[in-house]
Amino acid sequence: MSPTTPEPAPVAVPEPRNTGAALELLVHGVGGTTPAEMLDDPRAVRVTGDGTAAVYRRATDLRAEGEPERFRDGPVPEAYCWSNLTSGNGTRALWLLLLPFMVVNLAHWMRPPAAGHGRSARLYGVLVRLVALSLTVLLTAAACEVALDLAAWQCAGAAACTEDRSWLGFLAASEGGWWSQPGRRLTVAAAIPTALVALLWYLSRRTWTAYEAQRPPRGEDEHDGRPALGRPGFWYGRRLVARLRAAHTAAGLLTVAAAVAGAAARHDRGADGTLPAALGRCIEGALAAGAVVVVVVVCRRGRSERRLDGRLDRTLTSWLPASSAALLLLAALYASWSRPGWRSSGALPGDAAFGVLTLGQGVLIVLLAAVAVRLHRRAPDPGTALHGLAGPAVAVLACALGGVMAGGVAQRVADLLDGPGTPGTGNGPIAGPPLLLSWQAAAIPVLLLLLLVPTALLAVRTALTARRLAPVVEAEYAGEAPDRIRTRRIAGIRAAAGLTDAAPVLVGLLAAATLLLGAGGVAGTWGTGTVPGEAFDGAPAFLDAAAEGCQALGSWLVGLGFLLFVTWGRRAYRDASARRTIGILWDVGTFWPRAAHPFAPPCYAERAVPDLAWRMASWTGRTGGRLVISGHSQGSVLAAAALWQLPHTTRRRIALLTYGSPLERLYGRWFPAYFGREPLAGLHREVHCWRNLWRRTDPIGGPVRLPAEGGKPEVDHPPLRDPVVYGRTHDHPLPEPILGHADYQADPAFARERAALLDRLPPALPLPVPQQRGTSPEEAGGSAPHGSSGRSSG
Repeated sequence: MSPTTPEPAPVAVPEPRNTGAALELLVHGVGGTTPAEMLDDPRAVRVTGDGTAAVYRRATDLRAEGEPERFRDGPVPEAYCWSNLTSGNGTRALWLLLLPFMVVNLAHWMRPPAAGHGRSARLYGVLVRLVALSLTVLLTAAACEVALDLAAWQCAGAAACTEDRSWLGFLAASEGGWWSQPGRRLTVAAAIPTALVALLWYLSRRTWTAYEAQRPPRGEDEHDGRPALGRPGFWYGRRLVARLRAAHTAAGLLTVAAAVAGAAARHDRGADGTLPAALGRCIEGALAAGAVVVVVVVCRRGRSERRLDGRLDRTLTSWLPASSAALLLLAALYASWSRPGWRSSGALPGDAAFGVLTLGQGVLIVLLAAVAVRLHRRAPDPGTALHGLAGPAVAVLACALGGVMAGGVAQRVADLLDGPGTPGTGNGPIAGPPLLLSWQAAAIPVLLLLLLVPTALLAVRTALTARRLAPVVEAEYAGEAPDRIRTRRIAGIRAAAGLTDAAPVLVGLLAAATLLLGAGGVAGTWGTGTVPGEAFDGAPAFLDAAAEGCQALGSWLVGLGFLLFVTWGRRAYRDASARRTIGILWDVGTFWPRAAHPFAPPCYAERAVPDLAWRMASWTGRTGGRLVISGHSQGSVLAAAALWQLPHTTRRRIALLTYGSPLERLYGRWFPAYFGREPLAGLHREVHCWRNLWRRTDPIGGPVRLPAEGGKPEVDHPPLRDPVVYGRTHDHPLPEPILGHADYQADPAFARERAALLDRLPPALPLPVPQQRGTSPEEAGGSAPHGSSGRSSG
C-alpha cells in the first residue's frame, strides 16, 4: 500500500459465533510483563509451570472447559510468562561476561539458506565453531596475562612494584621465600584463570537443566521436508552442547597449562640440564596433542536436528576435561620444581600468542565470508542482510568484543601495577601488557571517528524523511485540523522507526573497519616491536602526535569500557530493574540454541518453545477446541517456532495472531535460513489462518509480506493508525499517545481480527463430560491450582 493512500474503512466483522471451546494463548514480548497485566485481572492464578516460566489464567476461568457458556462472548484468555528465563536473580549479572560468546553463537544462525548444499552448510558451521573456540582461548589467555604475566611474573619479580603491595609479599622475589621462584609464582597465579574456566563450565552445566532440558513433543508428520525449526531435534541440542562444553573446558585448561609450563620449558632449554629440558618438551608435546584433539572434537560433529538425539558421549565429555586437568596439574608440578638461578625479567612472551590468535581469527572469518557468499549466490534473496555476509560480520564483532574485554582488563591492571608509569613504554616498574593489546586499544579512537560519518548521514537522512512524511501524515488524518507540532512529532517517530532497516549497513561498516584495523594492529606489532606512541617517532609531527593521542585515548577508552562493564554488572546484581534491562538485551540474543559456543548464555527458547507446543497440543487434543495463539514482538517468534513443532492435524485447529512482530523485519533478514521468505510462506500454508498487525511508528515490528495464497487472505493487516486519533475530540478530549511498539491490544482492530480468526477456525468438537468429584483439575480439562507441580504442559 502506498504511504499516501488513506487507510480503508474497517470492514464490519460479524459477532463471533458460539462454536464451542475457544482459548487465546497470549505470549508477551521482550522485557516481559506480569500475568495480571496480560490478563487485565489482578487475580491471575498459575495453571501450570513453575516460577521460571508458567501459564496463567484468571481465577474465574480455571474450570472454563467444563462451563460451555463461558465461550459465548469470546475465547478464554491464558498468559504464558517467560520473562524470568532472561531476567531473574542476581547471578544473571554474570551473563555479561558471556557477551562475546552470545554474539558468536548468533553468527552460526545467520547462515544463508543451504538447500541442496549440505557440505557448504557444514563447513560454515565448522568455521563458526572454530571462531568460538578461539574466543574461549582468548578469554583464558587474557586471564593468564593479568594473573600470570602482569602480577606473578612482572610485578612480583620487581622490588619497586611489590614494596607497596603487601598482598604480593609472599610471591615477591625480593623476599626470597619458597614461593618467590618464578615457576612457583606462576603456579599460584594459575589458580585464577583455572577458576574462571571452572566457573564457565559450571554455569553452562547448571543452566542446561533449568533452560534447555525440556523435550519438544513428537509430531505425527516428522520427515526431512519439515522446515528447520520444525525438526524434532532442533530445540534439544543436549549432545552437541555437552561435547562442546567438554572441548572448550579442555581448551581453557590447556591454555593455562601452556602459560605455566611454557616459561619453565624455555628456561630449561637454555640451562645445562638435559632431563628438565626433555621433560619440558614432553609436556609441551602433550599439550599440543591435547589441542589437536580439542580441535578435532569441535570440528567432528555439529547439530543433529532431524531426530531427537538423547545420547550423550559420556566417555568424551568426562575424559577430555579430566585429561586436560591432569596435564595442567603436571605442568604446575613441573614449573614448581626448584630452579634457584631462575629470575623473571621483562614480560612473558604473550605478544606472539595474542598475535597468532588474532591472525587465526581473521583467517577463519575470511574463510567464513567466502562460504557465506557461495551459499548466498546459489539462492540469492534481496531481503537478506548484507547479502549473506551477516554471519561473518557478527563474528568479527564477537572477536572485537573479546579483544576489548581482554585489552580492557589488561590495561587497567597494568595501570594499577605500573604506578605513575605508562604501560608498555618502559618508564615504570613493569613492562606492561602485550604490545598487540596496546595497538588494538589505539585503534578504538580511529574506529569511532570512522563511524561518525555514517552516523551523521543517517541523522540527516532521518530528518529529511521526517520532513517528507509530514504531508503524508496529515493526509492520513484528513478532515481534522492540522497541528504542525503534532504532525512533526508523528513524522519524526515514523522516520526514527525506519532506522532499524539501516542496521545492516552500520554493522557491515563496523565489521569491515574492525577487521582492517585489527590486521593493522597485528602488522604494527610485528613490524615495529613497540607501542604505537613510540612506533612513529621520527615521523612527521602530526602523525607522531596522532599516534600518541590514539594510544592514550584508546587506553583510557578501553579502561573506561571495562569499568562501565563491571559497574553495570554490579548494579545488575543488586538492582532488579537493571537486571531486567539486561534481560531485555538477552531476549533476542539467546533465542537461539547454543550451537557454536557452550558458554554462551542459555537458550530460553529450548524451554519456552516446548512449553508452548505442549500446551497447544494438550489443550486442543483434550478439548477439541479452537485456539488462537497471540504473540507480541519476541512472543510472535516463539509462537511461530512452537507452531512449527506441532503435527499437521493440530496446526489445523490453531490460528496465529502476531503484532509488533519482527518475524520478517529482523529475523527474516538476519536469519534467512530459518525465517526467510520460504519458511514463513510454508508456515502461512500450514497454519489454519494467520493475521499480522503492525504500525509505521514501530521500530521493531513490521509486515511479514506474505500475499494471499491457496484461498487464504493476505497475512498483513493494513498499517494501524498511530495515534488512533490525531487531535482532541469529544470522545478523546486528551491527546492520544503514539504507541509505537506497545499496547497493540488497545487498538480496536485487535479484537476484530481475533474474532475473525476464531470464526474461520473449524467448529470445536463436543466438550467432554464433566468429571466426577475427586478427579484432578488436569483430568477435568481445567487447571492445576496455584503452586502445582510445575510441569511445562497442561
